Amino acid sequence: MASSLTKDAASQETPAGGKTFFGHPRGLATLFMTEMWERFSFYGMRALLVVYLISGGPDAKPGSQGGGLAMPEGNAVAIYSVYLAMVYLLALPGGWFGDRVWGPRRTVAVSAGVIMAGHLALAVPGRAMFFVGLGLVALGSGLLKANISTMVGHLYNGPQDPRRDGGFTIFYMGINLGAFAAPLVIGTVGQSVSWHLGFALAALGMGLGLVQFLIGSRHLSDRSSVVPTPLSAEERNATLRKGLLWLVVATVFYGAVALSGSFTLNWALVPITLLGLVIPTAVLVRIKRDKELTAAEQTRMSGYIWFFVAAAAFWMIYDQGGSTMAAFAETRTADTLLGMSFPSSWFQSLNPLFVMALAPVFAWLWLWLARRDREPSTTVKFALALVLIGASFFVFVAPMIMVGDGTKASPMWLVSIYMLQTIGELCLSPVGLSVTTKMAPAKYASQMMGVWFLAVTAGDCVTGLLSLAGVDLGGAGVVAAEASLAALAGFAVHLYRKKVMRLMGDVH
Repeated sequence: MASSLTKDAASQETPAGGKTFFGHPRGLATLFMTEMWERFSFYGMRALLVVYLISGGPDAKPGSQGGGLAMPEGNAVAIYSVYLAMVYLLALPGGWFGDRVWGPRRTVAVSAGVIMAGHLALAVPGRAMFFVGLGLVALGSGLLKANISTMVGHLYNGPQDPRRDGGFTIFYMGINLGAFAAPLVIGTVGQSVSWHLGFALAALGMGLGLVQFLIGSRHLSDRSSVVPTPLSAEERNATLRKGLLWLVVATVFYGAVALSGSFTLNWALVPITLLGLVIPTAVLVRIKRDKELTAAEQTRMSGYIWFFVAAAAFWMIYDQGGSTMAAFAETRTADTLLGMSFPSSWFQSLNPLFVMALAPVFAWLWLWLARRDREPSTTVKFALALVLIGASFFVFVAPMIMVGDGTKASPMWLVSIYMLQTIGELCLSPVGLSVTTKMAPAKYASQMMGVWFLAVTAGDCVTGLLSLAGVDLGGAGVVAAEASLAALAGFAVHLYRKKVMRLMGDVH
């Protein structure tokens, strides 16, 4: 299952006189660049996705570039949500492959190739190739996500290495650098020149990341090539049999649906979204009901469910920044500011820009408050994140009402909304990762990071199901309802914070 970032790592000392990367092992540069280019390709394609899906259709911006898939906005939001949910859901088998089949290094190399192939498929016009490409990018991203983080941990002398936190901070900056640059480059080319050329640039970015990973892999820890718990021959055969059985069942079922002439996109999307809700629930229930857990671990898992549900509610709204808000930016927001014109995909660079600017401020703020014994508890930070994400959608209602007469909203509305969402993210995301590792039962220490990712899957699948059910997520009433539910959830977490803290036991 997914490898935890807190697992002990093999020693990886920097040789005397050897090259370092900002004082860290040289291998960090290899992983930094790999992740930066992977995020460049991922966020570049993500910035184009919804706009490309609605291009040429009834909800497209008048006078905009055609050549897209001409889908209604509701279908585009559903596809985007399901795609994002699958990326995080596939992080679980991705970690499993790294732990039991290929080892982290080989898994990352293979996944990078799969991602590049997916973007190349997206660069080929045609609906069929689009869905093939989207599936490959989701699969490759899921395989890469858990394993590359594990390899960063392998560079240091275990969790107590004083350089470790700094190494992950540098690595995190690579993620945001790639995410910031991608919409400005890929988004501009895709929206102004050719959608498929934009997708091809995403493939080029991943290709550059793969090449430098292969060249620089000699600087990585030897442990990154080791399969920690390899499958036995019996387990391998049993896994292959089960996989082939499910493949045959799916092929027969969808073959019959197609031959009957009743196949529509919903036949694929609805089962996937339901699966994205069932799997997280089943995983939590399985861990919670494990009789091998101690009484203290059982109690902590009861407390963790509060954080999981709160995170799922948060991500349900937050991830609409690339779907509902992206569609609003394209069709109902002015594309000029201070006399400069820009494509709507540029709005997707705001979140990583705000993260890079505000993350150091929040890190300092929590330390400053902790020294004065006034740092908010984990539950208060989660409550604050939910209230902020709700507030961002309350703000979103205002420009939605203003554009009812056909006028265009000021870009500054979206800037303020993305900033509020980023502040909420900084209150929840790093804190959630930390509390997940602290509250994890010993038996599931490696798997709990994957469980945390499942909160994103659950939130996005709720959005996908609402879109598939015909709910207009771009309507002011629905946005206001989502904002109200998030704010109420935040107040509920704050109201029951003492109960949750009791369930957490000695975890703070």
